[in-house]
Amino acid sequence: MVTNLSVLALTEDLDKPINIECINQSIDLKSNISIFSGHVVMTQGSIKLKADIVRVTHISKDAHKIIVDIYGNPATFYQMQENGQAVQGHAAKLHYDVARHVIELNDNACIKQKDSNIQSDHITYFIKEKKFHAYSQGQKKHVTTVLVPSQLEHLNVQTGNKNKSN
Repeated sequence: MVTNLSVLALTEDLDKPINIECINQSIDLKSNISIFSGHVVMTQGSIKLKADIVRVTHISKDAHKIIVDIYGNPATFYQMQENGQAVQGHAAKLHYDVARHVIELNDNACIKQKDSNIQSDHITYFIKEKKFHAYSQGQKKHVTTVLVPSQLEHLNVQTGNKNKSN
């Protein structure tokens, strides 16, 4: 099923530096892993992530090859769109691949824009492509989508059951 939530991310967000605030920080320079804990707030332009724990892994010396794993109860995500509206979401775990411009929401995932929302086991948000893909993990669980037609603009959301056989 393809549906439409207006996902027009602020394009300059992806070129902004990543800032992290927390209570505790641990950095292992040898393994290129940083762990931030305690009321963690991570921002990149209008992108704002809040969590209990954030783990940042530098894959190579390239500044853009960074993987960010975010854990919370729930961990939250927010981004302002070019149309002035916000997209926000939450899940137990978020996985942000900075180089690919992809955020994955896992376990009780939800993404909202105004009164429209998607709830699922897993939602992938492709920031540059302005698309979502949502799927459930089993036959008894489903992707749930609420669309408010008067609030929809450009729809680029794909939903489905990953384990569904055709």
